[in-house]
Amino acid sequence: MRLVIQRVRNASVTVDGELVSRIGAGLFILVGVEDGDTEADMEWLAAKAAGLRIFNDDAGVMNRSVVDAGGELLAVSQFTLTASTRKGNRPSYIRAAGHDLAVPLYDKFCSRLSEIAGRPVQKGVFGADMQCALVNDGPVTIIIDSRIRE
Repeated sequence: MRLVIQRVRNASVTVDGELVSRIGAGLFILVGVEDGDTEADMEWLAAKAAGLRIFNDDAGVMNRSVVDAGGELLAVSQFTLTASTRKGNRPSYIRAAGHDLAVPLYDKFCSRLSEIAGRPVQKGVFGADMQCALVNDGPVTIIIDSRIRE
C-alpha cells in the first residue's frame, strides 16, 4: 500500500458537482492498494499516518501529529499511486489491486485510522471520478510505501 499524505489548511472532494466531504486543517491522504497488500500493511500505514509529527509545535518545529494538533482527516482511494512508469510513457496499472482487495483494505484503513486518531475520517467515493481540492500547508507532502519499511 502507498500513501501520499499532505498537511492541508483545508480539503474537499466533489463527485458529479456534489460535495462529498470536506475538512479544515489536517491531513489529506491518497491511498493506493496493490495486489499482495495485507491487513498488516494497512495497520502499519494507519499507525504511521496518525503518528507522523508534521504539525508545528509552539516553537514552530514540526513536532506534533495530527492527533496532537487536533487536525481533521480525509482519505481518498487512488489506484494511480500503483503506476509503473518503467517502460514507455504510458503508465501501467497492472499492480493495482482489484475491487475485491482494494475496497476492503481502503475501508479498513479509514476505520483503523479513525480509531487510532480518535476522530472520524472523511472519505472520497471509491472508483468515482472525484475532484479533489486542497490547500497544501507548508507545503508538506510525505510518501509512504508499506513495502519500504526501513
